[in-house]
Amino acid sequence: MVQGGVPFHMASDQAGNVGRAYGVWDEGQGIELRGRFIIDPDGIIQAMELLTPPVGHKLAETIRQVQAYQHVRNTGGKEAMPAGWEPGRPTLTPGSDLVGKVWEVWKPFHGMTGRPGV
Repeated sequence: MVQGGVPFHMASDQAGNVGRAYGVWDEGQGIELRGRFIIDPDGIIQAMELLTPPVGHKLAETIRQVQAYQHVRNTGGKEAMPAGWEPGRPTLTPGSDLVGKVWEVWKPFHGMTGRPGV
């Protein structure tokens, strides 16, 4: 139980209508699998993840991905977010000059202690 209640709206889909629409309804068990969908303002699914009921999602990763998609949208697609990108970290500029040179341009472990490339 969360002190003061859950700080966001939650919905129930006991009939499985939303689950069926997104392909996460398990007819045999009569439950929805754990599905996470990031949908942009234009209604396009940008990311999705499906996990079986015993494993949950990490909310921090969902927030990081939403921030990355927002950044891409705000730059009009002129910047790309590499794996593990977080706000304030370097981005990539898509283009032919980047092909085959991602590891020269993007140093994912630079400045992180205990990791290669420090």
